[in-house]
Order: sequence, then structure tokens, then C-alpha cells
Amino acid sequence: MAPKAIIAPSILSADFATLGADCERTMEQGADWLHVDIMDGHFVPNITFGAPVVAKIRKHVDKPTTSYGRGTFDCHMMIAEPKKWVKEFKKAGCDLYCFHYEAAFSSAAESPEAKTDEKTNPKDLIRYIHDQDLLAGIALKPATGVEVLTDILESPDPKERPDMVLIMTVEPGFGGQKFMASELPKVQALRKKYPELNIEVDGGLGPGTIDQAADAGANVIVAGSAVFGAKDPAEVISLLRASVEQRTGKL
Repeated sequence: MAPKAIIAPSILSADFATLGADCERTMEQGADWLHVDIMDGHFVPNITFGAPVVAKIRKHVDKPTTSYGRGTFDCHMMIAEPKKWVKEFKKAGCDLYCFHYEAAFSSAAESPEAKTDEKTNPKDLIRYIHDQDLLAGIALKPATGVEVLTDILESPDPKERPDMVLIMTVEPGFGGQKFMASELPKVQALRKKYPELNIEVDGGLGPGTIDQAADAGANVIVAGSAVFGAKDPAEVISLLRASVEQRTGKL
């Protein structure tokens, strides 16, 4: 069965002075999830916010009642040591913890203050996230080939397989960048091989680029400025959803 269309506006483009209210309003306008961009100034050059802010906005958006349900906080962890922060973000209200493949060969420490010489790896990190009763996502930068995911997606142990793959269609770190159509062959390859996989695209998505992403097979759509900067955000969310739904099951 083809995965459903999921629209996840990126709150990086919201008004930070009224962030909780903006998140609440966006859900009322038809969003399925909220995409929460966490940047540490190390893995990417930008800094956004941490777990305390996520905990505050969680009070404005009801927790999902089912896996992948409405209100899911899709936390995109653009951070150098992702394992250290899993428990903190779970406490803050994260539902899906999406780390970068490129950062997954880092410290195996389980808290920000802990230190160890042991290293984690993508499969171990996915298992660890699942052990915290969170959904696990794995993200790829544009420079990383999609073939690195084969061994992970085909692990015989389901606890080592991600619930979602995120293909970046911009370089991670800043909002408002131009869409990189060059990354869509990764989406096509994944969709052909894994028809039931949740495949997310993030970067430069909006009414002018959604059809390309949907044609490639993406079903989880992140859009920041295209939603939060629109005169009618509900109309944009509806348009993004319709583009994906028109192609569901036809790929």
C-alpha cells in the first residue's frame, strides 16, 4: 500500500515571537505534522533552538494519538552528535527523531553531558531511537549517495530500519534556498525499491516545485516559507497535498 500524503510545514519560517500560536494556527490550516529544524552550529553553520523551545510549542499542539498521526513533531536533527539528544527531545515532545547519516558515526554517549570514546552507527542509532518509543528517520545531504542506505533499509532486524528517509533538496542549514531537482533521482530510486517507505523531501518546496517532488515519489513534504509566507497558507497546504495524492499508487 502506498504511503499517504503528509504535509509538514517547517517552523523555521514561522514568526519566532509568536511561535506557539503560529504552530497552532498552521495545524488548524490543514498541516499533518510540524517539521522542527534543530541546528547546532557544528554540523551545519546555523543555530536554531533546542529542546526547551520544543517543549513550549508542544503545549500548543496535541500529541498524535497514533504513529505518524496528526500533530507529529518531525524533529530534523542537524547536529553533530545525535545520540546524545534523543532522550532530551523525547521529553520535550518529539515524535519522530530524524538524524543525518553523515553525523551517525559519532559519540555513543546517551546524554549531552556524558563522554565516551565509543562510536555509534546508523543501525545502532535507529535501534536506540526505537528503544525510546520514538519513530526514527535518517536524512541525507545532497553530497551523499542514496546507496549508503541499502544495508540499513534491508536490515533483517526491523528495529534497525528507519521509519522514514529524508532526502535534502537543499544544503541543510538555512531556509529559503533554491530547490535542487538534481536530488530527485534519489527519491525515484527509493520509491521504486521500497514502495511503502515514507520518503520526505525538504528544501525549496512550494507550488512551483511540488509536482517534480511528487512525480519522483515523495510523500512527506516539508515547506517553510511557501506555507508561512503565503497569503493563504491553507490553500498552499491543500495544493501540496493534492499534488502528492494525485500520484499516490501511480508510481
